[in-house]
Amino acid sequence: MDKKCTKYEALFTFADEKTFNEHLQNCKDCQAENKKMEAVSELIKEVKPHFMRHRKNMAKLKIACAVFAMCLSATTLGVINLNTDISDTLRYGTTLTPEDLGLPVDSYGFVMVE
Repeated sequence: MDKKCTKYEALFTFADEKTFNEHLQNCKDCQAENKKMEAVSELIKEVKPHFMRHRKNMAKLKIACAVFAMCLSATTLGVINLNTDISDTLRYGTTLTPEDLGLPVDSYGFVMVE
């Protein structure tokens, strides 16, 4: 029973180019492993543009979502701050009248001016 060579990974990672190539020329197991690694490398090169395009599209989507959220929040806060009825309802649960604010009013609810 012939033992399979297990030096490929160690030599590929830690050895210099010359030592790795010398071992690769003499070892059939490592040659087969190297062919598998080259096939995987070719597959990675083939799909890399797809993943890069996907990453760029996701970055654009995140920026668009952030801009949309800022515009929506700015619009919403602007409407709430400019419309006192909405802000009073949100803060106090009801719309405040001049009487609630302590201003002198007549029987019609208008502010009295002397």
